[in-house]
Amino acid sequence: MHNNGLRTAVLLGALSALILTAGAWLGGGAGVRLAVVVALGTNAVAYFFSDRIALSAMRARPVSEVEQPALYRIVRELSTDARQPMPRLYISPTLQPNAFATGRTPRRASVCVTYGLLQMLDERELRGVVAHELSHVYNRDILISSVAAALATIITYCSYIAVFFGGSADDEDGPGFFGALLMMFLGPVAAGMIQMAISRSREYQADESGALLTGDPLGLASALRKIEMGARMLPLPEESRLTSTSHLMIANPFRGAGVGRLFSTHPSTAARVARLERMAGYRR
Repeated sequence: MHNNGLRTAVLLGALSALILTAGAWLGGGAGVRLAVVVALGTNAVAYFFSDRIALSAMRARPVSEVEQPALYRIVRELSTDARQPMPRLYISPTLQPNAFATGRTPRRASVCVTYGLLQMLDERELRGVVAHELSHVYNRDILISSVAAALATIITYCSYIAVFFGGSADDEDGPGFFGALLMMFLGPVAAGMIQMAISRSREYQADESGALLTGDPLGLASALRKIEMGARMLPLPEESRLTSTSHLMIANPFRGAGVGRLFSTHPSTAARVARLERMAGYRR
């Protein structure tokens, strides 16, 4: 918990340094003063609204117990077993099977599943996925992950805005259009580096914790196989709003090429399944 809090502070500090550097480069002293205001604002947005940014990226909506009684029952049972508060539940209309958790603390946590996930998995597999996401909540992964998602989104959009405010190519005091154009390409790279700061080991840890919570490692292993197959058949478009939040999901939502592969924070499904099978004492 303390480690994730420290990493969150480092990410917010790195974002502030990037914004101040960009402000000095684009506008000199006046740019730095404006950058201070922007840095304070973006840090506040990243910390307090990171969950809303992630849910909005997947066009998720709150779901009631009347709509999804089985989902509510599973989440309530697992939360009770873990002696933790029940998170808010959301559904994304995305046909690809996937899920993620977001929020600052267990009391402010949200778990989102896609429509495709509910259609593809049976109850045993769904229980494994929910336990995995709840484990991210209980392991305090969601703060650092949600803030990283918000920062990645902010940096990406700021890099695009820089093109329109970069000045002309003849401006000796600023980077000019080509400098701003360079920032447009460097912005997504910086966003990707923030995502890569999220250790892949957290997925292994959530797999293990989730399997211990359900007592059924093979249920999650079966779910991961189906999710990977569904993600390959129905990959999400590599849009900035999605690439910035992809590391939150239980599996890589992209086809596995280009930017989505370059900045992937997920270990291979085969490795995760093998670890779960070993937990269950399974031998091929």
